[in-house]
Amino acid sequence: MRVLLDECVPQKLAELISGHTVKTAPQVGWASVKNGELLKLAARDFDVLITVDKRMVTQQDATNLPLPVIVLRGRSTQLKHLKQLVPELLA
Repeated sequence: MRVLLDECVPQKLAELISGHTVKTAPQVGWASVKNGELLKLAARDFDVLITVDKRMVTQQDATNLPLPVIVLRGRSTQLKHLKQLVPELLA
């Protein structure tokens, strides 16, 4: 699966998502791209977008999102808290 990590997700999380091709928004040149445009761009090259931005789905029309969006909700957005969610994410 081709996974895109939103720029608000710690980049080191990519190393923990094994078995998939994982890129970050900055790696593909999409740093600072607004959510609506990011979703359109991501839909061309990725199968899923992972973010910690709880507003992304509510700000967009969730019924018409061009690709699945996973919003990680950890104790904080720090890597030490998000990495605890990786087993469930991979499942």
